[in-house]
Amino acid sequence: MDNSGKEKEALALLADAEKKVKSSQSFLGTLFGGSSKLEEACDMYARAANMFKMAKNWSAAGNAFSQAALLHLQMQSKHDAATNFIDAGNAFKKADPQEAINCLNRAIEIYTDMGRFTIAAKHHISIAEVYETELVDIDKAIAHYEQAADYYKGEESTSSANKCLLKVATYAAQLEQYPKAIEIYEQVGTYAMDSTLLKYSAKDHFFKAALCHFCVDMLNAKLALQKYEEMFPAFSDSRECKLVKKLLDAFEEQNVDAYTDSVKEFDTISRLDQWLTTMLLRIKKTIQDEESDLR
Repeated sequence: MDNSGKEKEALALLADAEKKVKSSQSFLGTLFGGSSKLEEACDMYARAANMFKMAKNWSAAGNAFSQAALLHLQMQSKHDAATNFIDAGNAFKKADPQEAINCLNRAIEIYTDMGRFTIAAKHHISIAEVYETELVDIDKAIAHYEQAADYYKGEESTSSANKCLLKVATYAAQLEQYPKAIEIYEQVGTYAMDSTLLKYSAKDHFFKAALCHFCVDMLNAKLALQKYEEMFPAFSDSRECKLVKKLLDAFEEQNVDAYTDSVKEFDTISRLDQWLTTMLLRIKKTIQDEESDLR
């Protein structure tokens, strides 16, 4: 389908919208319904943006939505302005990730100003995802997940907050910020074990916390494991807990083969994801390093 016609229509609408804005600002325009002209201009910008979207001209769509948002702000229509900034952000995601973030941040400012923290949190997650996938700036992704978690906590949405915090923990551990990761895994694990619905997931959080401890120090991991078993007796019977115990034994004996076999055996039943594989390899490397030191 030829979308060049849509683009021409959109450009014509933009020109009309600009004329409306100019005439609303003239002396006579302000006397005779300046605000209704601005409303019409907003509508034209939004229609033009949607036509640009159909033509897959994402930057032009983003710019048109931004223009509509700025006019809404001028008319004190905060909610409509925020909606248009989100639309602009979503369009820019496909063409200019940094501009997408700028637009989403503008929307977040409006929502927090209105006390709409749950919606603000949702858009902080969107920004974090752009940093994760498009701009690959993990520190900034972490900061936005943390901000989202804070807003969710303030609104008593603990499970939504925890989802964000688990993202933070995943990255913190990868960046070797183990104490931060441990604190989150323990906090989320404790919350999960007290919930009938989430009880089953508690073992995974304690397992990850134990591995983070292990990356720092073997003795730490041993003490942490005892603590988790006391707090959550069901953890003792889990395959995850049994694996950590086998790994601790292998570490004490400096037995790389026993370590590898235990991991392989676990992997045949529960596939190891990328994160677990990374952590388990880091621990294995410490055994190999100590072995070569002894030699």
